[in-house]
Amino acid sequence: MNSKPINILAIETSCDETSVAIVQNGTTILANVVSSQIETHKKFGGVVPEVASRQHVESITLIIEEAFAQAQVRPADLSAIAVTQGPGLVGALLIGIVAAKSLAYLLDLPLIGVHHIAGHIYANQLVHELEYPLVSLVVSGGHTELVYLEAEGSFRIIGQTRDDAVGEAYDKVGRALKLPYPGGPHMDRLALAAEEGVTFPRAWLEPDSYDFSFSGLKSAVLAALNQANMKGLSLEPQAVAKGFQDSVIDVLTGKAMRAVQEYGAKQLLLAGGVAANQGLRQQLAVRCTESGVPLLAPPLSLCTDNAAMIAAAAFLKWQRGQFSALDLTADPQLKLEGWSV
Repeated sequence: MNSKPINILAIETSCDETSVAIVQNGTTILANVVSSQIETHKKFGGVVPEVASRQHVESITLIIEEAFAQAQVRPADLSAIAVTQGPGLVGALLIGIVAAKSLAYLLDLPLIGVHHIAGHIYANQLVHELEYPLVSLVVSGGHTELVYLEAEGSFRIIGQTRDDAVGEAYDKVGRALKLPYPGGPHMDRLALAAEEGVTFPRAWLEPDSYDFSFSGLKSAVLAALNQANMKGLSLEPQAVAKGFQDSVIDVLTGKAMRAVQEYGAKQLLLAGGVAANQGLRQQLAVRCTESGVPLLAPPLSLCTDNAAMIAAAAFLKWQRGQFSALDLTADPQLKLEGWSV
């Protein structure tokens, strides 16, 4: 006799995407609706928290209805409600949490608060079979981390940024080059089209450190642009983008591969919005092939913030009966290691 499928409805509102998904048994996406606010925030050159929160309020009900329509399931078919608890913008997180708690209460379903980065990592499980132990390189607008997973749902941060996250650095350099927001995708395209790049430093930090630092690189790029401007010269945006991206990728891939070897990882996972960066994907693929370690990365649609990844991570908690109380609150500083199952 077939058991009833586990359908988890998940809500993601940690920043500037309003997303609702329904995922079956932790791996099958029945619906994954994402409403992006990029066009709204583009004119400001970055995300405005108050504006993001208001747009979440305006769209959350419509996105929930669209998810049900796409999945072709009824509220009675759901097994649990999941929601991003943190980290993220507190006002934005609260919109999703209020919606999730309301649904859980009305439908008398378990509520599962999810760590945003756990979601990014387990987005890979929606398309790949994971083998432990593994190492995940998390790269996004707000996070740059190396995470070791000895077993399913067991997170240990072995390296993280000491200043700017890599996505943040991309956006700041992109702004200096007068590229549209967000700057990362435009920087990536320029870098891949360039034949030669400006030489910039690599921040390796201490010999045994897995931490990252990109503020010095960002400052070096801005200094090069200012010096050229004072001399009446202009640096080719493609060359600047390539030099910047080469520096970033060298450090990211170098530390990730060293972690894979030191921790005996069976797989290297790429996760987060910057996981869509083609230059990074290509270089990691080369290095992983050379080392004989599989590189797993989600499709581009699952790299940026989405609710399907939140449902995938929530399934870990569902399997263990680890549910949240209805007094769940937003936690912008939620710790990944503390969220481990």
